[in-house]
Amino acid sequence: MGHQISEIKAVVFDLGGVVIDLNRQAAIDALSEMGVPGVDKLLGEYEQNGPFRDLETGKLTAGAFYDYLRALAKGNGKEAPENVALQTAFNAFLVGLPVERLHRILEVRKAGYAAYVLSNTNPVMFNSWIADAFAQDGLRINDYFDGVVTSFQEGMCKPDPALFKRVLTRYNLDPASTLMLDDSPANCEAARSVGMQAIQIGATPDTDLMHATSLLLKK
Repeated sequence: MGHQISEIKAVVFDLGGVVIDLNRQAAIDALSEMGVPGVDKLLGEYEQNGPFRDLETGKLTAGAFYDYLRALAKGNGKEAPENVALQTAFNAFLVGLPVERLHRILEVRKAGYAAYVLSNTNPVMFNSWIADAFAQDGLRINDYFDGVVTSFQEGMCKPDPALFKRVLTRYNLDPASTLMLDDSPANCEAARSVGMQAIQIGATPDTDLMHATSLLLKK
């Protein structure tokens, strides 16, 4: 990762694929086994479609989302799964949050940088698995970041440039001195389109995230 960054004051972290390891196929398999059809088309690698997208943009509540999945399963001749089973299956998308990454975020802040989250996520994952994962070392997600901006709370998803502008304006950030760390090429390009700097985190977040943040910690 031969990236050059300059004059950074704030770092914006994506969650899935950057801070949190993902396994898309595990969620597809778990929901398909419950009788939910077409999950692979709805659960995209970087962006969701249909009801999954509606959940991520706040148009569907968690309860309505569960009802939708339950109806699909029943229509497929399966016994209607309970909410907790659907939550577990959906959360199979999320694999792990190594504590070393949490420590690195704290190091970044200790070095004088502000840290934020900008994530396409949903209330099912955010209020269950993600909240628990950030609590593993005795803190909460808000203890790691100066601000958290999520798609389901804002009613829009990355790579919509308006969502990147939202985090900039809400926290009065200068885009030129703000670095976005994201696993999606489209999201990195959208960040750059509003004046931010961006580094794409690849298939090896442990290596890529540590390298990207080391560029900051060495300054």
